[in-house]
Amino acid sequence: MRCASFRKRGGARLFAALLIAMLLPPSAYGQSTNEITGRVIGIADGDTLTLLTDAHQQVRIRLAEIDAPESGQPYGKLSKQALSNLVFSKTIRVKTRGFDQYGRTLGRVYVAGRDVNSEMVRSGAAWAYRDYLTDYSLISMETQAKKERRGLWTMPAGQTVAPWEWRHNRRSQEVVGISSPTPSGQCGFKRYCRQMASCEEARFYLTRCGVSSLDGDGDGVPCEVICR
Repeated sequence: MRCASFRKRGGARLFAALLIAMLLPPSAYGQSTNEITGRVIGIADGDTLTLLTDAHQQVRIRLAEIDAPESGQPYGKLSKQALSNLVFSKTIRVKTRGFDQYGRTLGRVYVAGRDVNSEMVRSGAAWAYRDYLTDYSLISMETQAKKERRGLWTMPAGQTVAPWEWRHNRRSQEVVGISSPTPSGQCGFKRYCRQMASCEEARFYLTRCGVSSLDGDGDGVPCEVICR
């Protein structure tokens, strides 16, 4: 009788444990999901946003496989606005892919079923990020955007510098100790070639400040009188 009673109690405990396990979410016992949802509460630039989860946690998201112009580049502000128009204050779904070197969560972003990463490239607001690309359809979207002169592709060739090249050039200048052509390191109010003290300064105003008037023929070379 005692053995039978023990088996009954053991069976009841096992049933209760199985029932609890079925009701608990996967994360409750150490499994991580590859998808998060939340409302977008901040836009840093054309490829980085902050969302607020249902658990009131802020998560910084870096859109995977694309690269948008930096804030100091031509079209940087417009790229940021393009992402804001797509997702700001909206609920999004993110298929995560780990983290980048800055601790941001990498992911593919969707809003109402729309692929935001693809849309940024398709509209000409970002490049396909070659170094981290797995979805090669983004290359075709970028090519089409360039062909149809959408977004950043409406700018002169000298201003459409890929963000990874722009960052590399900037780091190289810092390493060798080359200072910015402007004393403040920021864009000033110069708009004409006659105001430029050097070719380096003219290039700075064209590529970093977006002063397209310095490149009248759109060949990427500013102020050809001094930049021969």
